[in-house]
Amino acid sequence: MGLDEQLQAERQRRTADDAVRLAYEDVFTTLSQNGFLSGVLGETAAFPDFVLPNAEGRLVSLASRLAEGPVVVQFFRGEWCPFCRLMLDALVAALPEIEAAGASLLALTPDMGPWARQAKQNHGATFEVLSDVDYGVGLAAGVVFRIPALYRSRLMRAGIDFAERHGNGSQFLPVPAVFLLDVNGRVAWRFVSVDFTRRAAPDRILGELRRLAAPEQE
Repeated sequence: MGLDEQLQAERQRRTADDAVRLAYEDVFTTLSQNGFLSGVLGETAAFPDFVLPNAEGRLVSLASRLAEGPVVVQFFRGEWCPFCRLMLDALVAALPEIEAAGASLLALTPDMGPWARQAKQNHGATFEVLSDVDYGVGLAAGVVFRIPALYRSRLMRAGIDFAERHGNGSQFLPVPAVFLLDVNGRVAWRFVSVDFTRRAAPDRILGELRRLAAPEQE
């Protein structure tokens, strides 16, 4: 199955439980009704510059990656999220094609140190997994939201301690947004959804990467 089919199957399995379904819908409805998407960086906007720690504790700058070519910035919630795990596997498989298109991939999560490292190791990822400290980049890009009460309660019952994982008690998460940045650091394309069970399939990202490179090849 492709990523879309895997995500759909996972969603159907989990939302068979009415309590889970209602908690998911609480997030989707809240973000849809409060105009959340209107605050997300759009195409042609300058993406916020950053320097963040990677899973091994070394600092990685966006500027250094842009000096080498386009950059795919993928926000994800954390290894605790089953939809993120499927997405990370798909990105690992697609990485050779992303790099062949001249781009690099940076995956940003609010999870700190050991949890970011766990995400990278569990999937055998060779791309950078970066800790978005205090949600700074996500907030600047407009992709971070405060977790609604019903969903927050559900996650707490599942034993997910965001204060420990994120290093603060703010109770924020990013939506699973993707930004394709040109070499000038501007958004050439983006994918964003309030529905965290949906992700940009690698084929779509690769298509946009090739479209970005096409004018340079003419």
